[in-house]
Amino acid sequence: MKKMFKLQWLSVLMLALVLVGCGAKEDINKETISKEDQQVEKTSYKVKDDRGVEVEFAAAPKTIVSLQPSNTEILFALGVGDKIVGATEYDTYPEEAQKIERVSDSVKFNSERILALKPDVVIAYTTGGDEENLNALKGLEDAGIKVFAIQSAKTFDDVYGDIQQIATVMGIKDKGDKLNDDIKGKIAEVQAKVKDVKEPKNIYLEISPKPDIYTPGSGTFQQEILDAANVKNVFADLKSWAKVSEEDIISKNPDVILTTVNYGKEPVAEILSRDGWNSITAIQNKAVYSIDTDISNRPGPRIGEAVELIAKAVYPELFK
Repeated sequence: MKKMFKLQWLSVLMLALVLVGCGAKEDINKETISKEDQQVEKTSYKVKDDRGVEVEFAAAPKTIVSLQPSNTEILFALGVGDKIVGATEYDTYPEEAQKIERVSDSVKFNSERILALKPDVVIAYTTGGDEENLNALKGLEDAGIKVFAIQSAKTFDDVYGDIQQIATVMGIKDKGDKLNDDIKGKIAEVQAKVKDVKEPKNIYLEISPKPDIYTPGSGTFQQEILDAANVKNVFADLKSWAKVSEEDIISKNPDVILTTVNYGKEPVAEILSRDGWNSITAIQNKAVYSIDTDISNRPGPRIGEAVELIAKAVYPELFK
């Protein structure tokens, strides 16, 4: 009888130990899960895009689709261009960007291909009121793709902001700060060389040739480049990108003509040979120069180079 009682007692004791062990294990599991949750919460972060949407990231994106050439340039300048798996047809700089798969023509993008690539984030763009583009982006989000939208930059400050946003998304905010400092330093170097010019030269900048001639006016990205280079835009009195006539240009009589047109044969020669332009000072002095269109028209990390290109073309003697 005593023996049976001892066996029953031992069975109860062993069962209690097992239950205690299970409870302890459950507590340990709960503690481990809790720590993991805390770790995810600690490493995850949110960044607000230009739609006002807070996009949350559990970790820095490892694969990216970039839907604007300037943003692609920013990513490469930040040292994360190798993470881009999809880009636009116009992503030509740096050279490595030309090897990336094309998923957009910069206006419309291939949603099916983007979904197949399964990027950690799509860095898109918006011009502020383009509902069609915004709706298309929503389609990507509905399919489970993270989208970070940036409004097209109109000023240098916008560019600095874009760089900082993208650097924050990529978890490399310090690199964004340094890149902005480098750009500002480059612009300051150019301005130091042109600051003593007492009478800034009058320039006409052509971004679209005959028969529909267009030039940038005030409130444009190009105007800020011209201002930084200490030159006077003869069409600064116009707003945005404006269509102008040949008579308008002739009457303004610019000292220098710059063109960013990169299609057609020899844009400089074409301008020099235009009928009725012989009275323009720039034509008489053959002061007509071609400026790299991507550098001067693209609101990205090469804005310092854009300022230098303009200043060198207009004041070559200051850069010898």
